[in-house]
Amino acid sequence: MEKRRNVRSLTAVVLIAGLVQSSVVSAHAIWFAQRSKQLAMVYGVGADDLDAVKRLPLLTNVSGYDGDGQKVATSIKANGPIAVVDSEAPVSAVAAVMDYGVWAKGKDGEWYKKGRDELPDAVLAEHNYKYAVHLASLTAKVPLIEGQSLQIIPVGAIPAAFNTPATFQVMFKGKPMAGVQVLHDYVNDPDQVPQVTDAAGKVTLNIRNQGLNVLAAIYVGPTDNASKYDHIEYRSTLSFTLPHQPE
Repeated sequence: MEKRRNVRSLTAVVLIAGLVQSSVVSAHAIWFAQRSKQLAMVYGVGADDLDAVKRLPLLTNVSGYDGDGQKVATSIKANGPIAVVDSEAPVSAVAAVMDYGVWAKGKDGEWYKKGRDELPDAVLAEHNYKYAVHLASLTAKVPLIEGQSLQIIPVGAIPAAFNTPATFQVMFKGKPMAGVQVLHDYVNDPDQVPQVTDAAGKVTLNIRNQGLNVLAAIYVGPTDNASKYDHIEYRSTLSFTLPHQPE
């Protein structure tokens, strides 16, 4: 009987891990990229550039910083179909926080904006938070940014040439976080096997592109409201651009 219970427990753990992994692979993120010479907030995954404008009301915090790490008044506004960054002065770093709310995956495979209390037979229910930081300078000092519960921070200057190793540290609520999944090219290879941060929250990877780079960190944490969702997913990106040769 004890052996049978252990087998059942192991099966449940494997099933839950599979469901969490499925969520990690399929979910969307926010990041920053240039659109028509403007810095824009993108919502999507891989090459999918979805409607960021309609999701602007979900932003809970937007901040900009100058080269000294001082705050600059910054917002994100709609410009036609694009959500663009608007600041009173040039910024070296821009950050955004999005509370994407509670979602449940039904047995039919579809996602619904409901909690487990509304869809009790859901395969899985989660609360999603999305974070993004963009660096306009490869040597910019990156502080712990307000509202960024999960944040990717370069350890030293980012190399200016692709295929060069660089170390990053993932912070969760202000502390280094071990076991966080990190993707080194969220736009061009979203289905890659992630690397995982070490005990110091660090990971070393090769810079992928001589152009736009979007790193993503994913952490699935415990629920704070078990009646509504099974866990909380934190998904954070760090974007920056390596310079190309003069034309």
